[in-house]
Amino acid sequence: MRNIVAIADKELRSYFVSPIAYVVVGLFALLFGWFFVASLAVMVRFSMQAGMFGMGGPQSININEFMLRPMLSNTAVVLLFFLPFLTARAYAEEKRSGTIELLLTSPLSDLEIILGKFLGVLTLFVLMLAVTGLHMGILFWYGEPELGPMLSGYLGLLLMGASFISVGLLVSSVTRNQIVAGVVTFAVLLLFWVLNWMADSAGPTTQAVLSYLSILEHFDDFSKGVIDTRHITYYVSFVAFGLFLTAKAVDTERWRG
Repeated sequence: MRNIVAIADKELRSYFVSPIAYVVVGLFALLFGWFFVASLAVMVRFSMQAGMFGMGGPQSININEFMLRPMLSNTAVVLLFFLPFLTARAYAEEKRSGTIELLLTSPLSDLEIILGKFLGVLTLFVLMLAVTGLHMGILFWYGEPELGPMLSGYLGLLLMGASFISVGLLVSSVTRNQIVAGVVTFAVLLLFWVLNWMADSAGPTTQAVLSYLSILEHFDDFSKGVIDTRHITYYVSFVAFGLFLTAKAVDTERWRG
């Protein structure tokens, strides 16, 4: 466990040594802030209009359903673009700089290396989500949102983000070019994202399979405040399978070296 934490710490520090972490976290905070302000403005306008038609003052509306759920869905779309390029450097940079040989010949197992890198990127992702806590605090200060659906929505984002990271590590482990790794990861994730759209024009059996494999389909219930063990199992299995394939790719690289 100590080796995993050490690698995770090294991976996390490498992001903050370069401008990557600051640019990614800053842009993510900026976009989330824009989503928050835009959603708040729409909610206030809708509340005022509802009050006018009701011949009274501004009407109280469900903050979670009207504002928080669409905002978290928009955030999931942003992660689809951000996380692939965050994970692109995980192995590709090691190969480009020539440090991958040192890493693979060190007294560390492939599992420790992979889990360490995964944990490092996941920690940075958690920091990105933590930045949005300020906006949630504003909602609680001025409104009365339900805590349960909010937490389940963030759990969904965390699980989805972990799935994105596992795919990013896999793709990064088989290429030396960070740009290629980022683009391929985005393409793979986009495929899993639109599977449920493809399912609409498929037969009953194919539709059921594609809907289950769709990474977006399993997030929807979390954004509604529903925590289903089927969705948790899907994301955990997705992450485990992605890391398993990464281990196979790293093992192949070790034998080639």
